[in-house]
Amino acid sequence: MSNEIIVEDSIFRVGRVISVDGRSIRVSVDKAKNSSHLVYKGDLIKNVSVGSYIKIIKGFTIIIGKVEGEFTYEDKIASTKEYSSDKEKINRSLSVSLLGFFNKKEFERGIKEMPLVDNECYLLDRQEFNQVHDFIRKTDEPLVIGTLTLEKGQTITVGIDSLFASHIGIFGNTGSGKSYTLAKLYFELFKIYKDNQKFREKSNFFLLDFNGEYVTESENVIIPKDYKNIYRLTTKNNDGQKYPISKETLYDHSFWAIVLEATEKTQTPFLRRAIGNSSLADKIKTNDSLKELIKNTFWLGIAKNDGELGQKVLIEFLSELYYSLGYSNLLDIRDAIRERIKFYARDNKREFVYIDAEGEWHWDNDMRTKILDHFEELELPDTEINDLDVLKIQIIFQYYDEIIKGFANIEHLAPLIKRLGKNFSDIRKVIEAKEDVSTSKNFTIVSLKEVNIHMRKILPLLLCKQLYEEQKTKNDETSHLNIIIDEAHNILSRDSNRESEQWKDYRLETFEEIIKEGRKFGVFLTLASQRPSDISPTIISQLHNYFLHRLINNNDIIAVEKTISYLDKLSFEYLPILPTGTCILAGLSAQVPVVIDIGAIEKEFEPNNKTRSLIENWKD
Repeated sequence: MSNEIIVEDSIFRVGRVISVDGRSIRVSVDKAKNSSHLVYKGDLIKNVSVGSYIKIIKGFTIIIGKVEGEFTYEDKIASTKEYSSDKEKINRSLSVSLLGFFNKKEFERGIKEMPLVDNECYLLDRQEFNQVHDFIRKTDEPLVIGTLTLEKGQTITVGIDSLFASHIGIFGNTGSGKSYTLAKLYFELFKIYKDNQKFREKSNFFLLDFNGEYVTESENVIIPKDYKNIYRLTTKNNDGQKYPISKETLYDHSFWAIVLEATEKTQTPFLRRAIGNSSLADKIKTNDSLKELIKNTFWLGIAKNDGELGQKVLIEFLSELYYSLGYSNLLDIRDAIRERIKFYARDNKREFVYIDAEGEWHWDNDMRTKILDHFEELELPDTEINDLDVLKIQIIFQYYDEIIKGFANIEHLAPLIKRLGKNFSDIRKVIEAKEDVSTSKNFTIVSLKEVNIHMRKILPLLLCKQLYEEQKTKNDETSHLNIIIDEAHNILSRDSNRESEQWKDYRLETFEEIIKEGRKFGVFLTLASQRPSDISPTIISQLHNYFLHRLINNNDIIAVEKTISYLDKLSFEYLPILPTGTCILAGLSAQVPVVIDIGAIEKEFEPNNKTRSLIENWKD
């Protein structure tokens, strides 16, 4: 052994293993290694401390561990005469958790062998340190995301495949920098690939923005506006942008089951029948056939001679049609007929009767003639009814047809019809049906900032499910879809009083299916949230890579601790005290959990999420 190797070993040696308890190792530190830094070949080397790495030599195997704590204890065995002072009786020990080992010249996470008591422990040299933090596989390409917090100047890169072909979770309290981290990841990705033709053809990125942080005036957040589609949706008026959906999606009953929050066993089958009734749709599209349909349905309800049903048809049927057709005189006709029709007893049974202006009573066919005379005055708008309104009218006619004929229970379907007006009014403000919805841009941002709370629950589910189902049907192993949801607790929350338990279960089950099964079809989720404790544990546990910013709430820390197996004890203790812009990276893309400072994005591409300065706004 050369003198240089002997000197190097003496400098880098930390101590020896004194106990082995599973993955927890206790190391006794040499008394000469209690200083904060060491000098070697003119360089200042940081000595072993909490958070640093050590290597344990067991024969030809090099085992890597991370220091999680340090302790002192008094040497009670040796005679006090051996010490020149009392302070030399104090020994220093380290608590170390095992992370992995060197396989040839590459670091691998996991435990291959356990160390033995008395194995020697050393600091890592620069080459070994770099190998531990080399997260790039041979077949992967690097993506720079920041630098190590505890080792300034040490750049951290991750593999593009290992990161983006996975489910990603970005968690942190408001103001901790999670939205910036999300933007940084996709900014770096698009900086590399945005001009590649295959990248634009084979990949699709869809970002749901609840707070409008990614739709600034310049529209250049993450990537230049020429490379993306932006939709600023609003339910406040009809003048906002609308998200395009295909005609095929429009006539998919499952789409409307989501919009109308339909129950699975009664209301969804009804929607399937209503939307699939093509002959009914044909009659609605022309005014003459629509008038006949209105007259026949109205008379059918009266002819049943059911007082409760007849009143419902008389009052509600024409009212709902009026609000669906736009300008018409349906309400005038409704009011005129309502004044004339009464429900009276005749021949020991109760029936409807028409009483004209002279007080003459008309029954049966005479009554039918009088009622249909009113409908001769019916005026409908000359404009062509669009596809959305045709569908709404279809549902109304199908409902009354089935109720009148006794094919359906009114108690089962009435709640759906009550939701029809409000939900249809909102959905037509934010979507439009098109024959061709293809686009040359593969990055889409949908802002829900101006969308009401009710539609904030429905729209993300609607759009994400549609994209997921489309990706499933492609059957193309080279095609990929990344769904990105900022402030994901808005849609993935387990606790919500604004919806039924059944609907909440359906919402969560849909996203749980995407995160559990989506990988097979090339669908990956990126979730950012300030409240991981609100999100379904099933969803959090299925994430592959985590960027953990500052978390102060104990419930959030516990939620992360329960579901993330990649983090060591020390990393969890960092969570409440991480500064803004600093996070812990853990998961399949990183061999070991690391604390990193997220790199800067060019100002033009930053999200609009800066904390406001009150003093600057208040100064004259």
